Amino acid sequence: MAHHQQIIKVQTSGKSFHKVTSQVAAVVAESGIQTGLCTLFLRHTSASLIIQENADPDVLRDLATFLSKLVPEGDGYIHDTEGPDDMPAHIRTVLTHTSEQIPIAHGRLVLGTWQGIYIWEHRRHSHLRELFVHIAGE
Repeated sequence: MAHHQQIIKVQTSGKSFHKVTSQVAAVVAESGIQTGLCTLFLRHTSASLIIQENADPDVLRDLATFLSKLVPEGDGYIHDTEGPDDMPAHIRTVLTHTSEQIPIAHGRLVLGTWQGIYIWEHRRHSHLRELFVHIAGE
């Protein structure tokens, strides 16, 4: 079994979704692995990794609206070292994911037609995020 690892760095622009599907697909292609598993791990506690609708941007807007209502920013959190969006960002990350696993077949990610991979930035300000990609297979 072969293994391939790489880090993808993504500069976010505050609260938003950053599609990384093509970058991950490029790492898979570079690995040369035809059949296996791609494990993605986002190395942060205030941003998430999601697989979601990639055709209609309203889906992402609705997700952001829902999560902001579920976990509002503001006073009342003990941990506010970096501002009023600090603790809500951590809670939002706990409610979502920091890792995903996607099968690889015929040298490509086995994503559905409407699925895209996104880094979901939960902080107001720009951050440099690191997505660790581990590919194992044959």
